[in-house]
Amino acid sequence: MKRGAVFLDRDGVINAYVYNSEFGTVDSPAHPDDFVLLPGAARAIAELNQTGLPVIVVSNQPGIAKRKFNSALLAAMTEKMHVEARSAGGCLDAVYYCLHHPLSELPEYKVNCNCRKPSPGLLIQAAKELDLDLTKSYMVGDGVTDILAGDSAGTTTIFISARKCYICDELVRQNAKPTLIVTTLLEAVKDISSMERSIQVPRDHLVLSHCFNFMEGK
Repeated sequence: MKRGAVFLDRDGVINAYVYNSEFGTVDSPAHPDDFVLLPGAARAIAELNQTGLPVIVVSNQPGIAKRKFNSALLAAMTEKMHVEARSAGGCLDAVYYCLHHPLSELPEYKVNCNCRKPSPGLLIQAAKELDLDLTKSYMVGDGVTDILAGDSAGTTTIFISARKCYICDELVRQNAKPTLIVTTLLEAVKDISSMERSIQVPRDHLVLSHCFNFMEGK
């Protein structure tokens, strides 16, 4: 019997975004020195490992396509992520990146692919390579594209928002309805652990998004 997995977006879920004071923008880290795990993230990964489910990172990383960093720097950030997870007793079973961007000036990366979220290609690839059942899996992310990708793949979706559903209007506009809305990865882990313990109960009877209950009642 195939098992499920926990898919994690990277930026904003595992590590912090980086603020550029010169331009007043927030973006993914472009150098290992700027790659900092969010508080509790390494512990959350370790606790996810206790569920017995593989923990897999699936992330859009168009920084190479945008000439913001090179493959060596991306590899160094990935290794730092692995090392810091292990320091808390955790393990990331696999990491899948989409490196493409439709506006890239580099021809090899200017691709309309099926792996860039909101397309579910990364999850489908992982499921094929690791023999996973996506309907028994979870997609955890902080972006609308994460929820759309997870939903397309048939997973239970968990949306992380530090400010209580500040992006709900955008979720509704794109018809992205997460199963759960939480504030941190640690909170998501508690819910996943609870659902796994109650796996005999149909998942859609276990949890409802308070955000969408509220909005649908308007």
